Amino acid sequence: MSIKQISIFLVNKPGTLKNMTGVLAANNIDMRAISLAETKEYGIARIVVDDVIHAVDILKDADFVTSVNSVIAMEIPDEPGALDKILDVFAAVNVNIEYMYSFIIGHESRSAGMIFRVNDTAAAETKLAAKGIQVLSLEDIQ
Repeated sequence: MSIKQISIFLVNKPGTLKNMTGVLAANNIDMRAISLAETKEYGIARIVVDDVIHAVDILKDADFVTSVNSVIAMEIPDEPGALDKILDVFAAVNVNIEYMYSFIIGHESRSAGMIFRVNDTAAAETKLAAKGIQVLSLEDIQ
């Protein structure tokens, strides 16, 4: 039940991120999660959107370099130690987390959404499910 994440490579200069979000906005693409990392010369925006195929097509048409990866999304209670408990499960089933970032589940929810990038998404999902951890689908976070 993994979801697809788009990574967009951005030249590290003023306006580049705005250009990328402008392309998405002009094409009615809804971002559900976003993370931005940078180096001196470029940045990488990682996004989860409502329509991955359309988003990739329009970004490529606008000359953005993209790639698509599978990630795991889950809901974590908004309470002290909740993330630590989930990370205990990842460690117990020997799943390495390459990176993670959060997103908003909803205004009334007392929980946080987390995106996890791991090296083998399908294996991680199986191992997490065996420990009673439920992962979210794209429909769950829309």
